[in-house]
Amino acid sequence: MSNGSSITQFLLLAFADTRELQLLHFWTFLSIYLAALLSNSLIITTITYDHRLHTPMYFFLLNLSLLDLGSISTTLPKAMANSLWDTRDISYAGCAAQLLFFIFFLTAEYCLLTIMAYDRYVAICKPLHYGTLLGSRACVHMAAAAWGSGFLNALLHTANTFSLPLCQGNALDQFFCEIPQILKLSCSHSYLREVGLLVVSVCLGFGCFVFIVLSYVQIFRAVLRIPSEQGRHKAFSTCLPHLAVVSLFVSTAVFAHLKPPSISSPSLDLVMAVLYSVVSPAVNPLIYSMRNKDLKDAVWKLVSG
Repeated sequence: MSNGSSITQFLLLAFADTRELQLLHFWTFLSIYLAALLSNSLIITTITYDHRLHTPMYFFLLNLSLLDLGSISTTLPKAMANSLWDTRDISYAGCAAQLLFFIFFLTAEYCLLTIMAYDRYVAICKPLHYGTLLGSRACVHMAAAAWGSGFLNALLHTANTFSLPLCQGNALDQFFCEIPQILKLSCSHSYLREVGLLVVSVCLGFGCFVFIVLSYVQIFRAVLRIPSEQGRHKAFSTCLPHLAVVSLFVSTAVFAHLKPPSISSPSLDLVMAVLYSVVSPAVNPLIYSMRNKDLKDAVWKLVSG
């Protein structure tokens, strides 16, 4: 294969070699996928139809559920189909589309989690200015900025990655199309352009992480100054779900891509990819609804009619 144009398909990493394990993986991922679809769709529907939840915090949560639905639907259905039909193929165009949408949803979700940290900061540290700083127009603009940033980042990375000449075969060591795995197939120094883009993205991501950390430092300082224990508990309850989601998302994604080469292995890479691309979107609704009485009551009201 002299260049990328001669490649018509890629071979994804298989979860197992035996037919029994392939079917086990299929049914396991189907259960996770259906649970993610049901829980995220339930949150979206509840927030849409319950006017008591038409606040900035729940508006951003609705957007988070949409992004979780998108990200898990980008990778898992193809992996399930490959396990069910005992194949590893994905077309060249399908791989490019999968990479585009996966980066889009993940980048937009990370931007949205940063915005949600700002929402919690304003709600707790500047409650008198909450309505001014986070009006409906401002919320729409911030959400649109998150979605737009995700799409622009995904477009740049996808166009740059698939413009590289590929001559190291077509087998990817991952169950979905991922930039580091495609770069391993490159046969020229032009891959350094994509490495440069990745470094810029990592720096921007680190900036968002610093913003989240600084926001929570201010939040915890403000909460500890609240005189009543009930008030402190209520304030912490509104922050802990977001903090748990951020911790899960960032820790798994960072470890998957920035872990030391000495501990890297195909099995570990596969497990970490499943954690940040499959498990995280599936458990986010559970994390947010577990300690949120208003959301649980609204969901129960919707389910019970």
